[in-house]
Amino acid sequence: MNRTIIDLHILQTVPPSNLNRDDTGSPKTAMYGGVRRARVSSQAWKRAVRLAFGDLLDASQLGERTKRVGESLAARIAALDPDRDGATSSALAAEALVAAGLAKVEKKKGETKDAESSYLLFLSRRQLDNIAAYTVETTRAGGTLDKSTLKKLANTDHSVDIAMFGRMLADMADINVDAACQVAHAISVHAVDNEYDYFTAVDDRKHDAAETGAGMIGTVEFNSSTLYRYATINVDALFDTLGDAAATRAAVEAFVTAFARSVPTGKQNTFAHRTLPDAVLVRVRDTQPINFVGAFETPIGASDAAGRIRLAASALATHVRDVETAYGEQPVRSWVTHVGDNTAALADIAEAVPFQTLVTSVGEQVGAALGVPA
Repeated sequence: MNRTIIDLHILQTVPPSNLNRDDTGSPKTAMYGGVRRARVSSQAWKRAVRLAFGDLLDASQLGERTKRVGESLAARIAALDPDRDGATSSALAAEALVAAGLAKVEKKKGETKDAESSYLLFLSRRQLDNIAAYTVETTRAGGTLDKSTLKKLANTDHSVDIAMFGRMLADMADINVDAACQVAHAISVHAVDNEYDYFTAVDDRKHDAAETGAGMIGTVEFNSSTLYRYATINVDALFDTLGDAAATRAAVEAFVTAFARSVPTGKQNTFAHRTLPDAVLVRVRDTQPINFVGAFETPIGASDAAGRIRLAASALATHVRDVETAYGEQPVRSWVTHVGDNTAALADIAEAVPFQTLVTSVGEQVGAALGVPA
């Protein structure tokens, strides 16, 4: 099977916003090309994608990432064995998780608490279901829970989000999962300066005209930007983890949709910043991923003749052609969904199609590579 790499390149303009804050509440930034850029971390956008998966995939195809894994497993045990009360379900869940080496149990004032992982533990819902079923069946038969069996159940039937973004357990490396998807930090194609919104709030119970002044005052930091976003999927690695060609195609289609349409929710009630991309460019490759952020190493400047998005689209199209010509890196297939004339330059390097057609075309290409009938 030939290697199949899916590269996604997105240009997206967002209004005044604070999508992703640092520890002081300021919008995250980064230095690139000698100037400060707006930045949205890969973790923030991956979280947005995982949330969007909930609308695109069945819950059984997704995972749970939590320290409170004992609660989740106990609920499943109780559903399988209704004669158990909550305490005995929790105790049995704790026994299974401790036996597997996935969690610890703390006792306080003589009471056993639900088992918790010492870190956020990422397990698929099917893995939790399988562990619960094995635990109930084994204890009913009077058997002893086997660590190797429990670990195997925790390392099969991986969810789409685990396969995409990986799983790392520092103290149980043999059930780690390598991520099939990499997401870059989004950065603005131009320099930014953060700004401050000074706001006041009025106390609704101040009725006396003599009571002047605001009930609260404060500031919110923000910026606005045109972002370059990039992600890549190693389809072969994704297939190796999921073990099913049809599931792999569905996962790729879900990711393309979720990555393009999702937006981190930081301060969204304050700024209502949700936009859709100005352009989504997909390149299918059989060699290696290529991030084209170099198109914006020289920051884009606004002009009277053209706004930043038009100049950014032109710079990206030119850079793609230059890099691919220099290295002989021609894509297997390429599609672009672009909005209006401002991003029309990208139609010169890819087939212009509506977004849903782009998603379906990418899925068909993945299916063909994996031998799935169209």
